[in-house]
Amino acid sequence: MGKGDMKTKKGKRTAGSKGKSRPSKRTVATAKKAAAKKAAPKKKAAKKAAPKKKAAKKAAKKK
Repeated sequence: MGKGDMKTKKGKRTAGSKGKSRPSKRTVATAKKAAAKKAAPKKKAAKKAAPKKKAAKKAAKKK
């Protein structure tokens, strides 16, 4: 559990990475945007109208 251990804060500081044990700071504005995005209602996809079927032509009767 030292500088090479990527699961600890000390190891993450050495490597310069972020993660669960060393999260990157979030500003107030960013937090508000994320909350607003979650609360926004989702739009439903518009249903496409079914294509119209062409009437089958009847064969003419021969006399």
